[in-house]
Amino acid sequence: MGRVVLVTGAGRFLGARAAQVLADQHSVDRVVAVDLAASPYPLGRAEFVRADIRSPVISKLLATEAIDTVVHMNVLATPTAVGGRAPQKEINVIGTMQLLGACQRAPGLRSLVVKSSTTVYGASPKDPAMFTEDMAPKSPPRSGYAKDSVEVEGYVRGFARRRPDVSVTTLRLANVIGPNVRTPFTEYFLLPVIPTVLGFDARLQFVHEDDGLEAIRLATLSERPGVYNIAGDGVLALSQAVRRAGGVAAPVPNLAAGPVGGLLRRARLADFSPEQVRFLTFGRVVDTTRARRDLAFAAKYTTAQAFDAFVRARRPDALVTQQMLMGLEQALVSTVTRGRADVAG
Repeated sequence: MGRVVLVTGAGRFLGARAAQVLADQHSVDRVVAVDLAASPYPLGRAEFVRADIRSPVISKLLATEAIDTVVHMNVLATPTAVGGRAPQKEINVIGTMQLLGACQRAPGLRSLVVKSSTTVYGASPKDPAMFTEDMAPKSPPRSGYAKDSVEVEGYVRGFARRRPDVSVTTLRLANVIGPNVRTPFTEYFLLPVIPTVLGFDARLQFVHEDDGLEAIRLATLSERPGVYNIAGDGVLALSQAVRRAGGVAAPVPNLAAGPVGGLLRRARLADFSPEQVRFLTFGRVVDTTRARRDLAFAAKYTTAQAFDAFVRARRPDALVTQQMLMGLEQALVSTVTRGRADVAG
């Protein structure tokens, strides 16, 4: 008999796609996709049930549907999607607590997969070149989605101690990007003038939406407990990303970065918390060795390729312009090199 999987957060793109992908697996009999509102995205063979993970109905659903695997995708990165920071925190933290309480009372549960984020590592000038899963943040997140993710992981660890019979897997995804994803970072890179922090050029890491979904699929089917970093190979400097996106960088002093981020948030041009501003100041890179070794996860897209896929879909003229500029730059370098050779000869 195959798996019966519950996927939370099916009202958003990644949750809906995860439900769709898992429903197509031979080892999965049924997928029950839940959210507060009907999903605007196709769910394939998955069955949608309108449910709030903060309510007792989730316990009944686990029992009546004989759920043996839970994939928790309902940790929201954007407060504007639910009406502000207070409801975002309630859904993220209180919702996770209630879901885990229901899971603890479900004797048939055998596997829990939680989508977390590399934001749990924070961002600071003292960070290592690469974070492994066993490293603690040098500057723990103090606000927003990043702080919620830290709290969610704490509750997940507590659940794993109380239910050692359940395989618990936490996936820390880098910033997900691609043709269909809408996040604060994708909207930031679509600004015609992109504010950056003067004197800093953060190292960024992305994971393509398809690779993120593949990591979720592998974690769900393989039952490999533990914490795993998920990201595309390589890094992009912020300055490189701005050029690839076809934007114009507007460096602002460090002290003004926070107010500028707040201005963008209030103007609904991009949704930035102080933690996101810190990320765009200091950057963050993670090591994915454990995911390759234990989950057999290998990203098909590098960080640069994932970013370019997003640009092609949302701003196709930017890559054409970039290629033209690169061609002119190479021609100029070639001309200068030949000139130096002629002078030397």
